[in-house]
Amino acid sequence: MIYIGNEQDKMEFTGELHDEVIRVVSRTLEEEKVRGPVEVNVMIVDNERMREINLETRQIDQTTDVLSFPMLDYPPQQVFKDLYQDRKFPRQFLNGNSLVLGDVVLSLEKAQEQSVEYGHSLKREVCFLVIHSMLHLLGYDHIVDEEKRIMRSREDEILGLLNIGRD
Repeated sequence: MIYIGNEQDKMEFTGELHDEVIRVVSRTLEEEKVRGPVEVNVMIVDNERMREINLETRQIDQTTDVLSFPMLDYPPQQVFKDLYQDRKFPRQFLNGNSLVLGDVVLSLEKAQEQSVEYGHSLKREVCFLVIHSMLHLLGYDHIVDEEKRIMRSREDEILGLLNIGRD
Protein backbone atom coordinates (compact mmCIF):
# COMPACT_ATOMS: atom_id res chain seq x y z
CA MET A 1 0.00 0.00 0.00
CA ILE A 2 1.36 3.38 -0.97
CA TYR A 3 -0.12 6.31 0.91
CA ILE A 4 0.42 9.81 -0.47
CA GLY A 5 -0.53 12.86 1.54
CA ASN A 6 -0.34 16.36 0.12
CA GLU A 7 0.20 18.59 3.14
CA GLN A 8 1.05 21.80 1.30
CA ASP A 9 -0.93 24.32 -0.67
CA LYS A 10 1.77 26.45 -2.30
CA MET A 11 1.93 24.35 -5.48
CA GLU A 12 -0.47 22.11 -7.33
CA PHE A 13 0.26 18.43 -6.75
CA THR A 14 -1.32 17.11 -9.93
CA GLY A 15 -2.89 13.74 -10.57
CA GLU A 16 -0.04 13.07 -13.00
CA LEU A 17 2.58 13.63 -10.27
CA HIS A 18 0.57 11.50 -7.85
CA ASP A 19 0.46 8.65 -10.38
CA GLU A 20 4.18 9.02 -11.13
CA VAL A 21 5.03 8.74 -7.42
CA ILE A 22 3.05 5.50 -7.21
CA ARG A 23 4.72 4.17 -10.37
CA VAL A 24 8.20 5.06 -9.09
CA VAL A 25 7.65 3.56 -5.64
CA SER A 26 6.22 0.37 -7.15
CA ARG A 27 9.03 -0.04 -9.68
CA THR A 28 11.73 0.64 -7.07
CA LEU A 29 10.24 -2.04 -4.82
CA GLU A 30 10.09 -4.46 -7.75
CA GLU A 31 13.69 -3.77 -8.83
CA GLU A 32 14.92 -4.17 -5.24
CA LYS A 33 13.15 -7.53 -4.94
CA VAL A 34 10.71 -6.48 -2.24
CA ARG A 35 7.98 -9.09 -2.33
CA GLY A 36 4.70 -9.27 -0.50
CA PRO A 37 2.53 -6.49 0.81
CA VAL A 38 4.35 -3.39 2.01
CA GLU A 39 3.39 0.03 3.26
CA VAL A 40 5.15 3.24 2.28
CA ASN A 41 3.97 6.69 3.31
CA VAL A 42 4.86 9.66 1.10
CA MET A 43 4.18 13.12 2.51
CA ILE A 44 4.32 16.13 0.18
CA VAL A 45 5.20 19.35 2.03
CA ASP A 46 6.45 22.88 1.37
CA ASN A 47 9.86 24.30 2.28
CA GLU A 48 8.69 25.72 5.59
CA ARG A 49 7.30 22.41 6.83
CA MET A 50 10.36 20.55 5.54
CA ARG A 51 12.60 22.90 7.53
CA GLU A 52 10.54 22.17 10.65
CA ILE A 53 10.77 18.40 10.13
CA ASN A 54 14.50 18.62 9.42
CA LEU A 55 15.00 20.60 12.64
CA GLU A 56 12.85 18.22 14.71
CA THR A 57 14.45 15.03 13.41
CA ARG A 58 18.02 15.97 12.48
CA GLN A 59 18.59 19.24 14.37
CA ILE A 60 19.34 20.98 11.06
CA ASP A 61 17.55 24.32 10.77
CA GLN A 62 17.18 24.47 6.99
CA THR A 63 15.00 23.01 4.31
CA THR A 64 16.04 20.04 2.22
CA ASP A 65 14.53 18.26 -0.76
CA VAL A 66 13.63 14.86 0.67
CA LEU A 67 13.90 12.98 3.95
CA SER A 68 13.64 9.25 4.51
CA PHE A 69 12.57 7.53 7.70
CA PRO A 70 13.19 3.78 7.35
CA MET A 71 11.59 1.38 9.81
CA LEU A 72 14.17 -1.38 9.31
CA ASP A 73 17.77 -1.31 10.46
CA TYR A 74 20.58 -2.07 8.07
CA PRO A 75 24.22 -2.84 8.85
CA PRO A 76 26.75 -0.87 6.77
CA GLN A 77 26.73 -1.82 3.09
CA GLN A 78 23.71 -4.12 3.48
CA VAL A 79 20.38 -3.49 1.77
CA PHE A 80 16.91 -5.02 1.91
CA LYS A 81 17.52 -7.61 -0.79
CA ASP A 82 20.65 -8.80 1.06
CA LEU A 83 19.01 -9.14 4.48
CA TYR A 84 15.26 -9.27 4.43
CA GLN A 85 14.11 -10.58 1.07
CA ASP A 86 12.65 -13.88 2.36
CA ARG A 87 12.36 -13.08 6.05
CA LYS A 88 9.28 -13.17 8.25
CA PHE A 89 8.93 -9.96 10.26
CA PRO A 90 7.85 -9.47 13.85
CA ARG A 91 4.54 -7.70 14.49
CA GLN A 92 6.15 -4.33 15.28
CA PHE A 93 7.14 -4.03 11.61
CA LEU A 94 3.70 -4.97 10.30
CA ASN A 95 0.47 -3.10 9.76
CA GLY A 96 -1.94 -5.97 9.30
CA ASN A 97 -0.11 -8.17 6.80
CA SER A 98 1.91 -5.31 5.28
CA LEU A 99 5.55 -4.70 6.06
CA VAL A 100 5.94 -1.03 6.99
CA LEU A 101 9.06 0.18 5.17
CA GLY A 102 8.90 3.77 6.36
CA ASP A 103 8.13 7.33 5.41
CA VAL A 104 9.24 9.67 2.65
CA VAL A 105 8.86 13.43 3.10
CA LEU A 106 9.30 15.46 -0.08
CA SER A 107 9.31 19.23 -0.44
CA LEU A 108 7.50 19.93 -3.69
CA GLU A 109 8.62 23.53 -3.48
CA LYS A 110 12.30 22.50 -3.22
CA ALA A 111 11.84 19.97 -6.04
CA GLN A 112 10.52 22.80 -8.24
CA GLU A 113 13.52 25.00 -7.38
CA GLN A 114 15.93 22.16 -8.17
CA SER A 115 14.21 21.27 -11.43
CA VAL A 116 14.85 24.83 -12.62
CA GLU A 117 18.42 24.78 -11.31
CA TYR A 118 19.20 21.45 -13.01
CA GLY A 119 17.30 22.23 -16.21
CA HIS A 120 14.76 19.44 -16.24
CA SER A 121 11.08 18.95 -15.48
CA LEU A 122 9.44 18.92 -12.08
CA LYS A 123 8.24 15.40 -12.86
CA ARG A 124 11.81 14.18 -13.39
CA GLU A 125 13.00 15.83 -10.17
CA VAL A 126 10.16 14.41 -8.09
CA CYS A 127 10.75 10.94 -9.55
CA PHE A 128 14.48 11.12 -8.84
CA LEU A 129 13.86 12.26 -5.25
CA VAL A 130 11.33 9.50 -4.65
CA ILE A 131 13.71 6.84 -5.98
CA HIS A 132 16.51 8.31 -3.86
CA SER A 133 14.36 8.24 -0.75
CA MET A 134 13.00 4.75 -1.45
CA LEU A 135 16.54 3.45 -1.75
CA HIS A 136 17.25 4.94 1.68
CA LEU A 137 14.22 3.06 3.04
CA LEU A 138 15.76 -0.09 1.58
CA GLY A 139 19.18 0.41 3.19
CA TYR A 140 21.18 2.37 0.62
CA ASP A 141 23.29 5.32 1.70
CA HIS A 142 25.72 7.80 0.18
CA ILE A 143 28.03 8.87 3.00
CA VAL A 144 30.94 6.62 1.96
CA ASP A 145 32.14 7.06 -1.64
CA GLU A 146 31.66 3.39 -2.60
CA GLU A 147 28.10 3.38 -1.20
CA LYS A 148 27.40 6.65 -3.02
CA ARG A 149 28.57 5.13 -6.30
CA ILE A 150 26.31 2.11 -5.80
CA MET A 151 23.31 4.23 -4.83
CA ARG A 152 23.74 6.63 -7.77
CA SER A 153 24.02 3.67 -10.12
CA ARG A 154 20.74 2.20 -8.80
CA GLU A 155 19.02 5.60 -9.11
CA ASP A 156 20.13 5.91 -12.73
CA GLU A 157 19.13 2.31 -13.53
CA ILE A 158 15.64 2.72 -12.11
CA LEU A 159 15.13 6.10 -13.83
CA GLY A 160 16.17 4.42 -17.09
CA LEU A 161 13.79 1.51 -16.60
CA LEU A 162 11.01 4.04 -16.06
CA ASN A 163 12.07 5.98 -19.19
CA ILE A 164 12.53 9.15 -17.15
CA GLY A 165 15.20 11.28 -18.77
CA ARG A 166 16.42 14.82 -18.42
CA ASP A 167 13.78 16.10 -20.85
